[in-house]
Amino acid sequence: MPLEDEHGKTHPAVCFVTLGCKVNQTESEAVAQLFREAEYQVVEASEEADVDVVVVNTCTVTNMGDSKSRRVIRRMIREHPESVVVVMGCYAQTAPGEVLGIDGVDLVVGTQDRMKMLDLIKQVETEQKPQNAVHEIWNAEEFEELPQLSEEHRARALLKIQEGCNQFCTYCIIPYARGPLRSRLPENALAEARRLVEAGYPEIVLTGIHTGYYGQDLEDGLEGKWDLAHLVRKLVEIPGLSRLRLSSIEPMEYTPALIESIVSSDKVCPHLHMPLQSGSDRILTRMNRPYNLNEYRSLLERLRQRVPNLAVTTDIIAGFPGETEDDHASTLEFVKSCGFSGINVFPYSKRKGTPAADYPDQVPKQIKERRVKELLLVAHASQEEFVSHFLGKPVEVLIEWIDSQGRAIGHTPHYIQVQLPDSEGGSPWVSRQFVTVVLEKDHMNK
Repeated sequence: MPLEDEHGKTHPAVCFVTLGCKVNQTESEAVAQLFREAEYQVVEASEEADVDVVVVNTCTVTNMGDSKSRRVIRRMIREHPESVVVVMGCYAQTAPGEVLGIDGVDLVVGTQDRMKMLDLIKQVETEQKPQNAVHEIWNAEEFEELPQLSEEHRARALLKIQEGCNQFCTYCIIPYARGPLRSRLPENALAEARRLVEAGYPEIVLTGIHTGYYGQDLEDGLEGKWDLAHLVRKLVEIPGLSRLRLSSIEPMEYTPALIESIVSSDKVCPHLHMPLQSGSDRILTRMNRPYNLNEYRSLLERLRQRVPNLAVTTDIIAGFPGETEDDHASTLEFVKSCGFSGINVFPYSKRKGTPAADYPDQVPKQIKERRVKELLLVAHASQEEFVSHFLGKPVEVLIEWIDSQGRAIGHTPHYIQVQLPDSEGGSPWVSRQFVTVVLEKDHMNK
């Protein structure tokens, strides 16, 4: 049902529900911009029951991701029975027939052709029948340029520079959902970065599916070969940019040139996310991870020699098929030795369509749960140890949002989350503001 804007003019309305990763968040915001340019009002799903269009951006990392996506799709259909329901994202790409089989779904788009969404919606409305617009993802050859973001509601702007993955880890469905490596043209990435800085965003976070392989598919330009190192060097030259943060980069992607680009500018946050996944070489081989523990440890040492107090976060999968107690013990010891500032721990979850889902030596659920708990204890101790080096010292915090009690929440360059109390009669906190505080334990989010 059309909604009135502040001038009394009526516009169709659309709402978005986004599951999954930062890339999905970026893409939802870009597609929302597409709707805004077509004079739709973009509203929260809870704000208005009678929106004209509902877009569900799905995740498919695990079977549980698929299940959650289906639950959300069905809930949105129940809550918006008169709306056109569009399903996009990774689950839609890998199982379009399954999604279209959900009664009430009108359009399935996947992870490409999002720019055609408005025309496809018109086709659905004209023909009065559901449409499957998903194409074979491995035919994709170019990075899909979506509308540049103009109404991000966060302090840190996400800048997507890369799509696709050719790694094929044995537990991962993402190559099948996102297709081959495609890099954004550097002139387009830099143009959007400049516009975001001009719009007042003090921090840009580079995102992608396999960010560290940026540029591998690009031809040499006037300035030579474009890779992530080259792009970082150009981004930090943008006047007014205060922080550049790199999202997840695989260990084998830290070239000497990239390390040099990271350490040569104080705009690049001293925080890197380097997925480990297991602290057992045997399990890393079964996962098809292209490094071993010695290589990972050596990289950590090289980085920390160049960047004092470097924050390194990581991901660990507990209970991968075939993981023995010795493998788990090796992971615990290796993780303890790395001094991570943060660790995401996941129990292994089968993903239909991946080799690991068919491995015969699956680890029982109770054992996975126990191993997760043991890893979380190590993670908590490791994080506390890292933060302790900053207690009693001044840190710069970028305020990202203000809660209902007037408290400000933000992050330091090292990605330590800080909570500042109500300003108590002084000037209220302002999002996107930098403040320097002496870090105390009371600033840690409870």
